[in-house]
Amino acid sequence: VMRDKTEEKPRWWSKLLIFGAGISVLLLISGPLGYRFGITPLLPSLMSLLVAMAGAVVVLLASIVMVIVANKNNLTRDRNIILISMGISLIPMIAMGPQLIKTRSVPAIHDLTTDTQSPPQFEAVVALRKDAPNSLEYELDGSAENLAKQTMAAYPGLKTLQSDLSVGEAVDRAVEVLTNRGIEIVNSDKDSGIVEATATTFWFGFKDDVVVRVRSDGAGSKIDVRSVSRVGQSDVGANAARIMKFLKAF
Repeated sequence: VMRDKTEEKPRWWSKLLIFGAGISVLLLISGPLGYRFGITPLLPSLMSLLVAMAGAVVVLLASIVMVIVANKNNLTRDRNIILISMGISLIPMIAMGPQLIKTRSVPAIHDLTTDTQSPPQFEAVVALRKDAPNSLEYELDGSAENLAKQTMAAYPGLKTLQSDLSVGEAVDRAVEVLTNRGIEIVNSDKDSGIVEATATTFWFGFKDDVVVRVRSDGAGSKIDVRSVSRVGQSDVGANAARIMKFLKAF
């Protein structure tokens, strides 16, 4: 049986496409991890995500064209490599696409609370944030009212939680819920009704600080939560989501 010599080796363009797809995934992973482990500054790490996304789009578009060429010329091996490239190039898009869409749909704020009129205050966490770019002042563009308005408009579900538990019981429950969610407890004080904790994100290792304030309310208690990012103007909805998940679990 004669073998088609053209099928012996894949073409350079199919190898280039799978190489480009692999680089996109590598950038997607290495950027965040580089920042988390102190190897890369924040801005280059964020830029690597954009480059990964752009590169993946280019690879996908080129692959669509070249898979047609490969099929037309019966280049089975090249076609298979290109199809693999297309699959790999979808990884950055699936990972980054929802984040980019959400960035455009939520306000650029990073300090969220259920009580915008009298936000819970941090105590023990203050010392841990001494080098953080973001302050704990509840304000946006110098105004607490601006931040409160944007919070209520974007996240109307962030509201004080009423509970039948006593203050002490609610504090214990708050510690349990935070711990179960993998959030590190920094301070727990039943006398003041305060629980402070720090959440660390998976990829970048961003740290967001959480304070739960429990106050007596008749026979029960009322619980307010605040979550503040240490870095970044926008949290892409992460702090609001964290508070909502806490309230639901509580």
